[in-house]
Amino acid sequence: MKRILSYVEKEKRYFIPAIGALLLGIALDMFNPYLLKLIIDRVIIGGESALLPKALSGFLAVAFGRVVFGYIKEYAFDYGGQKVAVGLQADLFSHLQALSFDFFDRTNTGELMSRLKDDVDHIRAALTYVIMLSVENIIYFVSATVILFTLNWKLSLVALVLMPLIAQIALRLEKKIGEIYEHISDQDAKINTTAQENITGVRVVKAFGREEYECRKFLQQNQENYGYKLKRARIWGRYFPQIEFLTNLSIVLVTVVGGALVIGDELSVGTLVAFSDYVTMLIWPMRMSGWLMNDLAEGLASVKKINQLFAAVPSVKEPAVPTILPSFRGHLLFDHVSFIRDGRVILEDINFEAPPGATIAIMGATGAGKTSLVNLIGRYYDCTSGAIHLDGVEIRQLPLQLLRRQVAMVMQDTFLFSATIEENIRFGGGESISPTEIEEALRQAALADFVAELPQGLATVIGERGIGLSGGQKQRLALARALVKKSPILILDDATSNLDMETEYQIQQALEALSGRTKIIIAHRISAVKNADEILILEQGRIVERGTHQQLLALGKRYYATYHDQFHGIKTPEVKPFAH
Repeated sequence: MKRILSYVEKEKRYFIPAIGALLLGIALDMFNPYLLKLIIDRVIIGGESALLPKALSGFLAVAFGRVVFGYIKEYAFDYGGQKVAVGLQADLFSHLQALSFDFFDRTNTGELMSRLKDDVDHIRAALTYVIMLSVENIIYFVSATVILFTLNWKLSLVALVLMPLIAQIALRLEKKIGEIYEHISDQDAKINTTAQENITGVRVVKAFGREEYECRKFLQQNQENYGYKLKRARIWGRYFPQIEFLTNLSIVLVTVVGGALVIGDELSVGTLVAFSDYVTMLIWPMRMSGWLMNDLAEGLASVKKINQLFAAVPSVKEPAVPTILPSFRGHLLFDHVSFIRDGRVILEDINFEAPPGATIAIMGATGAGKTSLVNLIGRYYDCTSGAIHLDGVEIRQLPLQLLRRQVAMVMQDTFLFSATIEENIRFGGGESISPTEIEEALRQAALADFVAELPQGLATVIGERGIGLSGGQKQRLALARALVKKSPILILDDATSNLDMETEYQIQQALEALSGRTKIIIAHRISAVKNADEILILEQGRIVERGTHQQLLALGKRYYATYHDQFHGIKTPEVKPFAH
């Protein structure tokens, strides 16, 4: 709770007036039974009619004050709770942005969405509703208890005799229901994940005719959720009626014993009526304790889940003493680099050098470690041993943001935002990118003609993850986004796999013209890599062949076999290497 209380401390300018209004409202409430006692004992029984206007004026003043202070209390508590929720949500989102790739590899999107939205909402409700009412009820209880003993200590003991038992049941309820809420929170996250995956992949579901299967899977998740909530209902049904019975029994005991005291002239009728009102101020908090424990348990379960997220730390850390270079040329060096993940060797003893402006191509079967290799360049993961140097500096000595500004990447899994084409391209270089630079990037990505034919051009909104575009169009748009960044290192991870040969050739021609930019190209097509300065063939995380196109053909091994499979019977013209 320390983290949550720190947010409350920041917003104390709202909570302090709210608590002040709460205290004043309670103080006014304490006058009502006393005024009622005066009317019964002195006006009705004693015949002091002159006192009636004053007593009624008191009732009116109390009612008006309760309205004013009630409004301030509700508004300030709610406003402060909303501010806490906004701050918590913003900090949690920023914390998630700082975490490394491996965290998102093992954490479901639905779970994160549940934490960001549902759990923050539960905490906000706990602060604005549960905490407020809990504090209010405690003060009511203590204040009413003190007043009761001043009225009649014997009857006060009768009123309080069952309270310890009620409190014990309420604590038992909080413990039991708190355990079940942790399961409910986890299950809500699973349901969110299932729904999110299904909606995102709805086209795949329909293409394979798996709607019924997905419905069954979602129903199973709902059934589990239903089971946990049924357990919650059973716990609630077991303990809350006990609290209701004991509180009602307290009222009966007070009425019976108080009536006997009135008959024995030990207590006035007005005092008994006032006493009954003050007893209600004891009973009501005890009755509400069940509801409050229920909501408090939900809030505490959410606090635990959010604290678990905040406890996650990035595996890729900023350097303690960073090295800052004034500019970068894109000179890349892999020095005996190995990468082990989850006990499995992904890359082993990788050595190569890419001078500024050079083109390095990487080929290999699926799972050979190609994507893992390029992910090490931007420190999306850290290598296990060896070192990677950029312009002579070990990349772990560079600030992460500075390093990643030097790398533009077209990832294997093309992701586009649900926004306009222009906004997707600007994402690569920021708002400072000029319209001319956007047009140039579109031309280089062979996308200019397609955008020009759209009725709204660059203002055309594409669907979530690029829905509405073909695979090749999405790849070209992702390429334009990377090109507009103008970083000294350009990484293309299978970025032309969905393109036809003619479009791929146009893009290759455009890439040849990018002098001064170091290019790392992952591809399966010989046509995409044959112009590279050096081609690396990976197999089970090791470089098993390396050289130029001609050298590898002359070697007559893996590369040659791939070439023979792709170009069997086709004569291909000789091409010049990429210009530096």
